[in-house]
Amino acid sequence: MTALLVVLGAMIGAPLRYLTDRAIQTKHDSIFPWGTFTVNLIGCAVLGGLTGAAVSSPVYALAGTGFCGALTTYSTFSYETVRLTEQRAYLYAAMNIVVSVIAGLGATLLSYTAFHAAL
Repeated sequence: MTALLVVLGAMIGAPLRYLTDRAIQTKHDSIFPWGTFTVNLIGCAVLGGLTGAAVSSPVYALAGTGFCGALTTYSTFSYETVRLTEQRAYLYAAMNIVVSVIAGLGATLLSYTAFHAAL
């Protein structure tokens, strides 16, 4: 049952990642990977909220592992950082690393705190 919930969540998260990434990236005339940054930030906020709300295991499997796991992407984040470095866009590569990590942790903490306080 848990595996099915993970698959169901991923069936929503994966296409949403692609569509969100494309929609956001086409609106920015920049080599910075805004689409990947956005989906990772959203995933951090959702996962922080789920953890702060102390949802049940089935809900966490569906929304946390399945949805957030498919929505967020560490591999694309890494690939895009390497690509920026190869293009000698060192400032963008460094910004991608630093801003993504700090913003992701901040979104997680803020969401966790808000949902945990609401209980």
